[in-house]
Amino acid sequence: MIVRGRVRPPGDKSISHRALFVAALARGRSTIRDLLGADDVRATARVLRALGVGISPVKDGAAVRVEGRGLRLRAPAGTLRCGNSGTTARLGLGVLAGQPFAARLSGDASLSRRPMRRVTEPLRAMGAGVTDEGGDGLPLTIRGGSLHALEYASPVASAQVKGALLLAALTGGASLTFREPYRSRDHSERLFAHLGLDLHERDGVIRFQPGAAVPPFALAVPGDVSSAAFLIGAALLARGGELVVLDVGVNPTRTGFLEAIARMGARVERVNLRDEGGEPVADLVVRPAPLVATTVAAPEIPRLIDEIPVLAVLASRAAGDTVFHEVGELRVKESDRLALLAENLRRVGVTAEARGNDLHVRGTDRPPRGRIDTARDHRLAMAFAVLGTIPGAAVRLSERASVAISYPRFFADLRRIGEGGRGKGEG
Repeated sequence: MIVRGRVRPPGDKSISHRALFVAALARGRSTIRDLLGADDVRATARVLRALGVGISPVKDGAAVRVEGRGLRLRAPAGTLRCGNSGTTARLGLGVLAGQPFAARLSGDASLSRRPMRRVTEPLRAMGAGVTDEGGDGLPLTIRGGSLHALEYASPVASAQVKGALLLAALTGGASLTFREPYRSRDHSERLFAHLGLDLHERDGVIRFQPGAAVPPFALAVPGDVSSAAFLIGAALLARGGELVVLDVGVNPTRTGFLEAIARMGARVERVNLRDEGGEPVADLVVRPAPLVATTVAAPEIPRLIDEIPVLAVLASRAAGDTVFHEVGELRVKESDRLALLAENLRRVGVTAEARGNDLHVRGTDRPPRGRIDTARDHRLAMAFAVLGTIPGAAVRLSERASVAISYPRFFADLRRIGEGGRGKGEG
């Protein structure tokens, strides 16, 4: 494949969720441009509408208007259905922890297996009532109300845990002091600070004192660096050309992928640097490059957790052995990504192994050929589609529809940036 042209990835998924939740808690109309028009974000909009928030249709290219109700939402008439979106469920639990009513949340089969106690346990410590229906996942019922202050050291580095507790502190009128073992993505903190809320961070400790009302706002969501990673990966594996990826969020808590591929020999230039709503944004210029193996250390993982599938695919084409340390969190994503990454790489002729919580990948120059079980995991489908762009590849995906979770137009964009050598998809 020879890459060419300019492409903008869809709006950042993490920021899109947070913008909707915070706009719902403002009093008055907020306008959000470039919101991600994908299934996960629509799940958040659906849940908020059930809580009495007016939200215009979420679709690509349309500004979304949110008629915020302030900090007090309306009790839902039925179960809040979160679909496949863990962010909807976990951040939603934070919002509901401060509401004077009970609400039941459910998810699809995949989401119902994902852990929720990492959020519900600190919410209980703040004073919320949580009733499990068996196990660590959904469905569950939360009864909120007035909360009390919490000082919490999270055992995991998780932006969803952090975001949920910040939203609970906001709606429940409780101060929060929060720390985590490694720094996770900080979109919640940036949005709170951008809106003038009383949030401060020093030496890795976040302190938030609620009190001020949330003002309505206008926001342009930057392009998602996690989605851009797949386009960047395709460009790096191409035979020639140049690709410009426009309007990408380059928040330092999200650029671990760019730093890892730089160690592997990638040539990615950041141009037109600017600020959008408290988030740094740049255009990325990418050229093909021969890659070498690297080691991804445990402290890096929170800053590139969603990009590990495409990094593993790039590692399969790099000279040498790449090791990803402490990536056990991949086992509780939309699928057991850790096991499936290793298994699917072996299916296409790559030496790969999950050893405990580490992933080992040995690079090869043999054309990848085989059938991929995506397990309906969007990031696995996109990563192995990128591998399928290599000349001589015969990579068959078990399905393609899962990309609608985060990047509905992915396959169209992948075709548009290249010529020939595309992987095939089934189902």
